[in-house]
Amino acid sequence: MLDKTKKNNFYPKGRNVDENAVIEVNNLISKLPVQRDLLIEYLHLIQDKHKQIRKKYLAALSYILKIPFAEVYEVASFYAHFDVIEDDTPSLQDVTIRVCDSITCEMFGSEKLINDLSSGLDNSKVRVLRAPCMGLCDKAPACEVGHRHVTNASLDSVKNVIDSKDLHPQAVSGKSIEEYMKEGGYEILQKCYKGKMDIEKVIEEINLSGLKGMGGAGFPSGQKWKFVRLEKSPRLMTINGDEGEPGTFKDKLYLENNIHQFFEGMFIAAWAVEAKDIYIYMRDEYPEIRIRMIKELEKIKSKKLIDPKTNVHIRRGAGAYICGEESAMIESIEGKRGLPRHKPPFVSKVGLFGKPTLNHNIETVFWVPKILSKGHEWFSKQGKDGHKGPHSFSVSGRVKEPGVKLAPAGISMNDLLNDYCGGMLDGHKFLGYLPGGASGGILPAEMADIPLDFGTLDKYGCFIGSGAVVVFSDQDDIKKVAINLLKFFNDESCGQCTPCRVGTEKAVKLMEKNMWNKDLMDDLVKTMSDASICGLGQAAGNPISCVLKYFKDKL
Repeated sequence: MLDKTKKNNFYPKGRNVDENAVIEVNNLISKLPVQRDLLIEYLHLIQDKHKQIRKKYLAALSYILKIPFAEVYEVASFYAHFDVIEDDTPSLQDVTIRVCDSITCEMFGSEKLINDLSSGLDNSKVRVLRAPCMGLCDKAPACEVGHRHVTNASLDSVKNVIDSKDLHPQAVSGKSIEEYMKEGGYEILQKCYKGKMDIEKVIEEINLSGLKGMGGAGFPSGQKWKFVRLEKSPRLMTINGDEGEPGTFKDKLYLENNIHQFFEGMFIAAWAVEAKDIYIYMRDEYPEIRIRMIKELEKIKSKKLIDPKTNVHIRRGAGAYICGEESAMIESIEGKRGLPRHKPPFVSKVGLFGKPTLNHNIETVFWVPKILSKGHEWFSKQGKDGHKGPHSFSVSGRVKEPGVKLAPAGISMNDLLNDYCGGMLDGHKFLGYLPGGASGGILPAEMADIPLDFGTLDKYGCFIGSGAVVVFSDQDDIKKVAINLLKFFNDESCGQCTPCRVGTEKAVKLMEKNMWNKDLMDDLVKTMSDASICGLGQAAGNPISCVLKYFKDKL
């Protein structure tokens, strides 16, 4: 029985603590240590078991962690994948279907799918929700039934999945650890551990290769390693696997096909900055990958391929696009709301748990073993016309052959479309494209000869970002495209700063009017760009600016 007489006991103010709920939660989290930073992991365990989170469980977590109830509640209610309900309300439906309504899925019928599911299924047993991009843009429209993805989805295919009662993630089988090692995998890592590789020379090799942050920032990777090494120990490392930019799915492919190349690159980077603790932040929309990641890490440990002092922690996202921003991701790993931090200080100085932190995207570290085994020139010379390296483009939309295309950095959109994607779908004429996902702006077909690389699109008010390319045709309404993108930003704004929180909402209302007020929109975009804390708000106005500038005839 809970003893409220002991001075050291903590009780949430103004809320009774259900003893049975405390016992249940303690049993659920028993395999994990009791730590404040594991709050989101605890919430996942409750959500997974009950398919919702009643407030009595939030009070129980408050009691167990000795933190205010309000703090637990604000975290649980921040993330889209946690369903917080009152203790005395009926349980939610047995099955939750999340339908992607991001731009590519909308182009291929997500609205019809939502309507079909809403009218064609038993609403007492099934609920249908809208959701942002799931990384399945090349197989649109997509949805998630329970934790099972359905691609090229229809009412019938979703019904079949529900009837099967198999709503669990489908297994992923890529290159095994044995296959990877037969090809020379983990040899570079072993050389690093055994002192056969010099850290400074390794960093220089990475610098010479031209490898940059493939998450979208495009910052030179070798320089980042140098900056972190200048800081005092202990140093930490984080891996951003929260690939949430609409239209992006390249990291998913690399993890599915060759997860061990990613692991080796990750461990080499951690060795280079002497980070003993690595935190991998995986988006909740990739459950099958997270499951395989855990299994393969155990195999790596059993083969004694890594420094026994190195600890890998896998943390689960919970449906918040903003956590793709590095400081918001770090807040989430710490078990908090994913609110971006003011910079400076940068995470290389004050990062996870206040420690110097090396943060990388999945694809960035994926290339590290190849660069070190084949030499920096192997990587750098794959670029075109003075651009360095290959670039992974996630291509979707009105093309014959969507998917991840590994092409030279500096390739033009026209060449990418015709040489790698089979051209436009039959009956469709090229109208325009997103060069860098929802936040990268929109360019017309007449501007499809610009080299696609970091920095080449800046003067046009666009950027390449993570290389999420969405292609539009004459059968797409560019105004509706822009509205879809702004609705996404409005939904995903963390709400921390007014220019983003209010600006995105106002932008959608202005865009839905028959006539666009150019002067008012320009002022709004400038305010969001100048005054927002992070890249979401700063770039949210790019679709508006681009439509006003490049698609005047479509307004």
